[in-house]
Amino acid sequence: MAQIIIKYNLKADVTPEQYEQWTLNRDYPTMRGLARVKRFTNHRILRNLLSDATPSVQYVEMFDIPDLDGFLSEDMAGSVVQTIMGEFMQYVDNPEFLVAEEII
Repeated sequence: MAQIIIKYNLKADVTPEQYEQWTLNRDYPTMRGLARVKRFTNHRILRNLLSDATPSVQYVEMFDIPDLDGFLSEDMAGSVVQTIMGEFMQYVDNPEFLVAEEII
């Protein structure tokens, strides 16, 4: 199973409250409704564990995707994901999209 990890900060004119309301009301229901998304969570970054330095990002999203090829070729290209991605990009600045897999 592949994981998609998205790291990002909010745009300067977006408040955490605005973004998190959108996440709860639009992003979670839409992305969790896709058959190829086994699990999707969004995490607000609070602080660094081992230092007082400001974290490099404000949010991290994590997806568990059993069929990454199908997700990329069908879901990502489909109107549902394209619509939610368009909305997402209105809130966030320069997101980094990563594909990972567990070392086993």
